Amino acid sequence: MQEPELHDLSDDADYAASLQHGSASMMRSDSGKHSSSSEHDGAEVVFLKDNVAIHPTQFVSERISGRLRLIKQGSSLFMTWIPYNGQNSNARVSEKDRNLYTIRSVPLTEVRSIRRHTPALGWQYIIVVLATGLAFPPLYFYNGGVKEFLATIKQHVFLVRSAEDANVFLVNDFQNPLQRTLSSLELPRALSVASGQSTLVSVGETSSDENQERTSGYVQEGSISISQYNERQRQRVHDPARDLSIQVLEKFSLVTKFARETTSQLFRDNHSNGYGAIERRSNNQSPIDYPQKVSHDSNRAPEKSPVPPDSLEFDKESMVWGKPRQPPLGSDEWEAFFDSEGRIIDSESFRKRIFYGGVEHNLRKEVWPFLLGYHAFHSTDAEREYLRAVKKSEFETIKKQWQGISPEQAKRFTKFRERKGLIEKDVVRTDRSLSYYDGDDNPNVNLLRDILLTYSFYNFDLGYCQGMSDLLSPILYVMEDESESFWCFVSLMERLGPNFNRDQSGMHSQLFAITKLVELLDAPLHNHFTQKDCLNYFFCFRWVLIQFKREFEFDKTMRLWEVLWTHYPSEHLHLYVCVAILKRHRSKIIGEQMDFDTLLKFINELSGHIDLDAVVRDAEALCICAGENGAASIPPGTPPSLPVDDVLLYPPQELDDIL
Repeated sequence: MQEPELHDLSDDADYAASLQHGSASMMRSDSGKHSSSSEHDGAEVVFLKDNVAIHPTQFVSERISGRLRLIKQGSSLFMTWIPYNGQNSNARVSEKDRNLYTIRSVPLTEVRSIRRHTPALGWQYIIVVLATGLAFPPLYFYNGGVKEFLATIKQHVFLVRSAEDANVFLVNDFQNPLQRTLSSLELPRALSVASGQSTLVSVGETSSDENQERTSGYVQEGSISISQYNERQRQRVHDPARDLSIQVLEKFSLVTKFARETTSQLFRDNHSNGYGAIERRSNNQSPIDYPQKVSHDSNRAPEKSPVPPDSLEFDKESMVWGKPRQPPLGSDEWEAFFDSEGRIIDSESFRKRIFYGGVEHNLRKEVWPFLLGYHAFHSTDAEREYLRAVKKSEFETIKKQWQGISPEQAKRFTKFRERKGLIEKDVVRTDRSLSYYDGDDNPNVNLLRDILLTYSFYNFDLGYCQGMSDLLSPILYVMEDESESFWCFVSLMERLGPNFNRDQSGMHSQLFAITKLVELLDAPLHNHFTQKDCLNYFFCFRWVLIQFKREFEFDKTMRLWEVLWTHYPSEHLHLYVCVAILKRHRSKIIGEQMDFDTLLKFINELSGHIDLDAVVRDAEALCICAGENGAASIPPGTPPSLPVDDVLLYPPQELDDIL
């Protein structure tokens, strides 16, 4: 008997029990607030929970605590999370950092799913994923309340449990495919749960004494944001041309993978092979930062605004910082780096040489394993030959684990079926324009699939996420060997694996670091992003996730990657590359007063039009300018982390046998 696609929450015993408990708990804590708030234009706080925290870093002491609310207005439900001000706030976290993570008035019509996490040790937390793929940072419930939160949502919007994962709850996931598509597109009046058109002036709260101080600072911020959202919705309804152009652009201009597994269904339904389209719903600015007047006439040319001068001018051709690019590393020079036993004599000079020139393609098969950390710089020819033999045997052992799964076993192995299906769909869409992967029944595409499946068994906790095939494809293209490609990919994922963490900590820390670097290196540009609600930097998401793979031609991508893998002059050079690209276009961004929608479109259209050599040169100069302040702007543990160079890869007894 075929399992139904979705399970309604009404058959969940935990959910049923939480309905009464949640309602009673909420009424006890907010009985005075509901009656007062409902008198203001129909706005009502239907759920409120204190001590809900976000963790910007891996340090618990730096968590940001705040208040989570669900606000009902008409037929619309909004979610807000506002950090505390005053007595219970974390003194070590700056006010700018608090504003960066503030969630203001997100309508539930824009939420795709909510994932509930219940770790064996620690606190429950949820991850809210928007229809576009954007995931907010995990919200930790230090005093419980996840069940009540879900129960309240269930009372006001369509909420069902995913058949694929019992901890994922799908919001507005209609069985009718057309209705589901309309929900994703958010076209005006397409849904019965469309956002209400009334304007919310204030959500009144009669705060208790213990919450008075921390509440007064942010109650009206969320209220004004909801009002502005409704105003924007009214304007979109009256301008169908703008609505279609902007919203279709946002939804289909390259879907971004931000939360692994929670958005797996979104990607399976999507026929595009890209990433992008991040909404601006993570509103991070205070109400006073909103522009007073916003033009919605799509036919008018953007008005030019004065552009503040850049103290570090990188827009001119005359820039002379850093060494010029050199020819790629050739065979004779490559051989000169080794001693008589095959050790690289000076690894720092080796890395610098590749940073400034790259590698001739025919040498990449030999050079890349060193850059990725698969081969140690101090290893000999004999040691590397032995390592290849050992690793080939280990690879075959891991590969046989999934090859030996019978069809009967697969029927009872849901996770394997899901990962295998997702991999098979992705590999046939990865770099098929290259002759190496072109054509039906291409054996190299099959190798791509086999390596990714084997990796999902090698690192079962991480498994497979969309984007990994993009990272593996150039490696297989260069190495042309299944086992060697696998282990090089393993080494790369040791650095980039946090990009695909379930809690998105790796991606959040990198985007946060870009925010800090732009603030340090270009204050006027940072101020513009602040005013235009762009401080989440999600327009840089695709750049970071797959290391600019979609921004350059295939050959240029390989050149950039080997430059980044040198970790010279910084292991986080890719973050400076992001800043360099933004600075090269700062005059246009600031001069045309780009908001998030316009900036997202502009960034996507840069693909294929970025001068690689100039950007790498600028990134080096920015890194030098930033110095220790730049390093201090990047949180500890931000990917990619340097591989450990002094790990003994060869057991001493076995080395004695081959030497």
